[in-house]
Amino acid sequence: MSGGLHGKVLEVLGGEIAAGLHAPGSVLRIEQLEERFGISRSVAREVVRTLASIRLVLGRKRVGIVVRPREEWNSFDPMLIRWRLAADRSAELKTLAELRTAVEPVAAAAAADRAKDDHAARLVALSERMVATSRAGDLEAFMDADVEFHRLILTASGNEMFAQLHEVVEELLRWRAGHGLMPVHPRPVAVRLHCEIAECIRAGDRVRAEWAMRELVAEALEGTLEGLEP
Repeated sequence: MSGGLHGKVLEVLGGEIAAGLHAPGSVLRIEQLEERFGISRSVAREVVRTLASIRLVLGRKRVGIVVRPREEWNSFDPMLIRWRLAADRSAELKTLAELRTAVEPVAAAAAADRAKDDHAARLVALSERMVATSRAGDLEAFMDADVEFHRLILTASGNEMFAQLHEVVEELLRWRAGHGLMPVHPRPVAVRLHCEIAECIRAGDRVRAEWAMRELVAEALEGTLEGLEP
C-alpha cells in the first residue's frame, strides 16, 4: 500500500512542479503533504526524497522543502520527461527532437566504426523483427524491438555518455505509443530506415548510417506532430 501511495502522490506532485504550479523558491512542508494526500510522514518523506533525487526540490533546515529552479532539474530523468510531456508536450517534444538529432545520428556513425559483430547482427535481427511485427500489426512487439534497437545503437557507439541516454529515448518512444501517436502498422519509411541503419552499421558505412538515422529521427518527429494535429 505504501508503494502504491508513494507512486500516486509522486505522480501528482511531480506533475504539478513540472507544470509550474509550484514556482521555483516556493516551499512545500511535510505536514501539508500529509494532510493534503492523507499519507503518513514516512510516505511523504519518501516522495520528497524521490523528487530530490530528480533535483526538483531541496530540503532546507528551518525552511522546508524548496522547489528548485528549472535549470537545476535533472532533465534526463524519465519521470520528469513524462511529466513535462504531460505539462507542455509541444515544448518537450521539440527539446527531445533536438537532443535526438544531435546525438543519435552521431551514435549511429560511431556504431558503424565500433560495433562488435554480435551487436551488428543483433541490430539486423531487430530490424527484421520490426518488419514482421509491423506487417502483423503487433505494435507492442514492434515497440519492444524499437526500444532495444535504439538502446543497442547508443551502446554500440562506444560512447558511455551516449549509452546513458537510452532511457530518454525509450521514454519518448513508449510515450508516443501510449498516446496513440504510433499507427498499428508503423509507417513503411520508418521500418525501411531501421533496416538501412542496421545494414549500414554491419557494413561499416558510417556516412550512410548517420544519414539514415537523421532521416529516421526527422520522420519520427513528423509522424508525432501529425498525430497531435486536431
